[in-house]
Amino acid sequence: MSHIIKHARPDCRVVYNDFDHFCERLANVGRTNEMLHALRPIVAEIPHKMRIVEPVRSAVLAEVLRWHKSGFVDWITISSNLLFVMNYVGSYEEFAKMTFYNRVRVVDYDVSGYLEGVEIVSMDYRPLFDMFRENEDVVFILDPPYLSTDCSTYNSSDYWRLSDYLDVLKCLQGTNYVYYTSSKSSIVELAEFISRTDLRDNPFKGATIYKHPVKGIALNYEDMMLVKTAA
Repeated sequence: MSHIIKHARPDCRVVYNDFDHFCERLANVGRTNEMLHALRPIVAEIPHKMRIVEPVRSAVLAEVLRWHKSGFVDWITISSNLLFVMNYVGSYEEFAKMTFYNRVRVVDYDVSGYLEGVEIVSMDYRPLFDMFRENEDVVFILDPPYLSTDCSTYNSSDYWRLSDYLDVLKCLQGTNYVYYTSSKSSIVELAEFISRTDLRDNPFKGATIYKHPVKGIALNYEDMMLVKTAA
């Protein structure tokens, strides 16, 4: 979005908060293209978008491991080329457990001029927001992870929790903004509930929390039971 805004309005100052180090992925596009060049002949006999089975799967895994051992791997981009739609991993260990599909691009990625003229910072959004909040000529572009969607590809595994979803709403009060969400998210309904409810205290305050781990091939969370006796 920062790139598009700068392209459409080159006269505007555009500050892009690269919190998740996307620019590192851009800087390594050449290496990623070379990796895809090596993978294309390996999957050549597998129809596009079809599942990759043995012995091709092992050959793909061996090639990815070779690149992993030699340096940087853009796991998000590799995921989009070898995993089912919207499935992403952040490490070789995660990748090795997945089912592979031939979604390898037939043309290289070209990022020429991308983010040209855009100011790039990498920091928590809150102090960045504070730097510009008093400027009436600023428009804040907010594109947080969507509520009820997978946030595993973000910078920190515990960074984006429900409190973070709610905290970012503070940036909307009294500012010019564009806020992105989706129909899968209930954040608008949640905000409407907050505005009309008289719930002013934490209803779970004083409750005893019991936790039970739930783990599986693609599962890793805790079931929780909260118990409280009315005063």
